[in-house]
Amino acid sequence: MKLSEQVKPISYLKAHAPEIIRTLKDNPQPVVITLHGEAKAILQDVGQYEETQETLALLKVLALTNRQVEEGKLRAAAESFARIRKRLADSRS
Repeated sequence: MKLSEQVKPISYLKAHAPEIIRTLKDNPQPVVITLHGEAKAILQDVGQYEETQETLALLKVLALTNRQVEEGKLRAAAESFARIRKRLADSRS
């Protein structure tokens, strides 16, 4: 389903809120809510929202990693694993 088919005015939301919320569970497409013809809000199933947030978090980690690589902030894998093993050993003592 196209996002353009999921555009609803706020008056529709007010009149059909339970129906829209039930539909969100089965349809992963968000619903765009308009006010005076302008898009103002997005309704999305909470599971889809959480998935989106997790994806954004991973993308931020990747962007940070890319920046660190570009800046030459690298460490050999053997050194990194040695540091992790030391931290684990220290935390157990």
